[in-house]
Amino acid sequence: MKGSIVYTDLGLLDYQAAWDYQVSLFDERVNRKLINRSLPAEEWIYPDNRLLFVEHPHVFTLGKSGDQHNLLINDDFLRSIKATYYHIDRGGDITYHGPGQIVGYPIFDLEQFGMHIKQYVHALEESIILTLEHYGLHSARLEGATGVWLDADSPKARKICAIGVKASRHITMHGFAFNVNTDLNYFKYINPCGFQDKGVTSLQAELGSPQDMDKVKEILRGNLVRLFS
Repeated sequence: MKGSIVYTDLGLLDYQAAWDYQVSLFDERVNRKLINRSLPAEEWIYPDNRLLFVEHPHVFTLGKSGDQHNLLINDDFLRSIKATYYHIDRGGDITYHGPGQIVGYPIFDLEQFGMHIKQYVHALEESIILTLEHYGLHSARLEGATGVWLDADSPKARKICAIGVKASRHITMHGFAFNVNTDLNYFKYINPCGFQDKGVTSLQAELGSPQDMDKVKEILRGNLVRLFS
């Protein structure tokens, strides 16, 4: 059905495996759109939109136009901390993914939702802002930077969710990384999202105790579905 969203929690999954799965879903939907355009509108088929949640083992990813110097460690040190590194095809600079972080990969056809890419990124940010409100935390956007921040307009600005996406023919992939119980020490090895003067945080750090990942996923998923319905 047009505009339907199918949710899958992939659990803890290697970054390359998740990337390959995203690409397969993305390519399938792009190809379907090309086929649709050769048919009368009444014969068009609309593949469902897929919302993937996943946690990754320790990994750093650099966006297509990012600066590799924002990775502050060499290959030997990377191996010593049991992390991997990928230069990938999303927007944005460098970020970290690891256990305790909800990584969201929406494979969405924005035409089905009547959205352009800026509205889409805004909706992703809004889903995180609403989720943080549930936990009594006020967050906001920071002008000139995607993602969600606490104390955005102060010297204490710290990012709790990074966003980097790719879109072609209005089909999206990649997405967001929301720090819940994330080990923030790994951010010391990068200039997160290219910033050298801003911090990072997590739900656990802000609330003072580890949070129930399943509960956070349920709240976040509900907010996403409402924003895209």
